[in-house]
Amino acid sequence: MRKSTPKIYTDRDANLRYLWNKTIALIGYGSQGRSQALNLRDSGLEVIIGLPARSKSRRQARKDGFEVYSTPKAVRAGELISVLVPDHFHKKVYQEQIGPHLCTGKTLIFACGFSVHFRLVLPADFVDVIMVAPHAPGALVRQLFLEGKGVPCFIAVKQNQTGRARDRALAYAKAIGCTRAGALETTFEHEAIGDLFGEQAVLCGGLTQLLKSGFNILVKAGLPPENAYLECVHQLDYIVNAIKSHGIAGMFDRISKTAEFGSHLSGRRVITAQVERQMKKILEEIKEGKFARKWLREYESGMKNYQRLKKQAAEHPIEKASRTIRGHLK
Repeated sequence: MRKSTPKIYTDRDANLRYLWNKTIALIGYGSQGRSQALNLRDSGLEVIIGLPARSKSRRQARKDGFEVYSTPKAVRAGELISVLVPDHFHKKVYQEQIGPHLCTGKTLIFACGFSVHFRLVLPADFVDVIMVAPHAPGALVRQLFLEGKGVPCFIAVKQNQTGRARDRALAYAKAIGCTRAGALETTFEHEAIGDLFGEQAVLCGGLTQLLKSGFNILVKAGLPPENAYLECVHQLDYIVNAIKSHGIAGMFDRISKTAEFGSHLSGRRVITAQVERQMKKILEEIKEGKFARKWLREYESGMKNYQRLKKQAAEHPIEKASRTIRGHLK
């Protein structure tokens, strides 16, 4: 039986009054932190920033006009604490700098479900725990906000001690511009699992490997790398934008009939049942927490494997072809 369609909230469903006269402490001031802080302030809300004493982000936050505190002091001062440091820092930051300084009535806000669902963070039971997860990088969250638009987001409630957790989640989503596009209600579990799977198997891991494989095959067949890059990579934004605007079927309506017919014939030969079995295996590993444990071990052991994989990816011949094409298109 098909589950009911999740509720999607818009501006008319959210009210900023649930955040009026409350101090919002943002912990972290990277791309997402800075964008959310600026949007919250532009929405008329009081925002402070919590950062380590040696953080390089302190200068930028002060330049942007925010009061900057140590993380523990910001947690004590804020009624809502938005955790915007990278996922792999959550466990240590929460245990040492956030958790000991919480009290009844405060609200913890997470921008993804990862650390709470996989129990890297075990929130105190006397606070609200909510998620507001913008579905875009921080720079785009800010850019679209300034244009009077917004990016869609997920919202979720894990703990509702005050009875106002969902109202606060919606108000926060509205303040950063997300309810302009739509806030889809979900759970920490579904967001965490879906986010990791989408990144690893489809949007980032799967897609980039597909692009590299296509590039490699054409180059080995004798095509110049620049040709291979243009054919397999450069037009990707046109396809993606068509899908986002018109759906997959609508995208097919907007490419040549030759391309469409060949795509229908060949797509399933590339994404075979064997590929789908591997994707399902990745999903099971994510659901079981294997990836979360592996990622935390990687971070705690110095991230040497991560650096090796990153270097390996940067040295692929497709990157040289990309630089050549981008240089000519400037």
